Amino acid sequence: MPYNACMSASSRHLLTTEHLSVDQVQSLFQRAEDLNGKYSPADLKKILLGQFVVNLFFNDSTRTRISFEIAAKRLGADVINVAIDRSSLNKGETFLDMLQNIQAMGASCFVIRHPETGILKELAPHLRIPVINAGDGNNEHPTQGLLDVMTMRRHKKNINGLTIAICGDIAHSRVARSNIPILLKMGAKVRVIAPQSMMPPNYFGGQVQSFTDLRAGIKDADIVMMLRIQKERMQTDEVPNEREYAFHYGLDMEKLKLAKPDVLVMHPGPMNRGVEIDSAVADNPKHSIILDQVSMGVAMRMAILEWILAGK
Repeated sequence: MPYNACMSASSRHLLTTEHLSVDQVQSLFQRAEDLNGKYSPADLKKILLGQFVVNLFFNDSTRTRISFEIAAKRLGADVINVAIDRSSLNKGETFLDMLQNIQAMGASCFVIRHPETGILKELAPHLRIPVINAGDGNNEHPTQGLLDVMTMRRHKKNINGLTIAICGDIAHSRVARSNIPILLKMGAKVRVIAPQSMMPPNYFGGQVQSFTDLRAGIKDADIVMMLRIQKERMQTDEVPNEREYAFHYGLDMEKLKLAKPDVLVMHPGPMNRGVEIDSAVADNPKHSIILDQVSMGVAMRMAILEWILAGK
């Protein structure tokens, strides 16, 4: 898989899922599976020995930051977690200057989460080392998209022909924006479900079906992915009443019966139990694969780091 097939300029950045081909996605899935079970810990640690992965998270994160750190360390890389609130940005240094200085120290790649939409696309061409997008504003979260679809494939074997319903705050969801291009390329039928105030107009050029009624949207779905309300990206007057939202858009076992009998339920986290998802659904061993998503996050990020840094 040539790096530049999905990355800007001649660099090895992973900023979006939009340009990933089906072959590239399938190759990453297979490599993640291999790294997850076919190597001893000692052999894994040889893969990125001597590499330095630098995490810069400007927004709160549990799953993404920790899984990147575990993935890098399993492959033998050293990890530096930059404390943004104690960095030279507080002294007036620009973000690009900070990145270029860390690059000059011998860093191998950056894993960055930033609140500004599109900032990584602007900065990446000015860097010699790869940038992995760990979420930028309302834009994308490509590694989450890859691990989500990989988790779907593990359980359903084939994505083609599946009906995937993504429910919640679509307008502010970078997870949805990263999942949908992969799912469409792999032949899934994608639905998005949200209140009108959380539904972008003409989303993905009409390639996905839009619903404002949860029950109609999840009817006969193979997989239902719930999203939280992204309060941190909303104006105060945009935040809905949680009790009313839960009544209309919260997924409980009664509503889930409208989907297929073997429906799978996903959530990228963090979950707001009792708002967008009921605990009886989130913890249901027959339907919920939420913790499998978390496990696959480490495997997929190992595959991505190896791809980016070792050319595999």
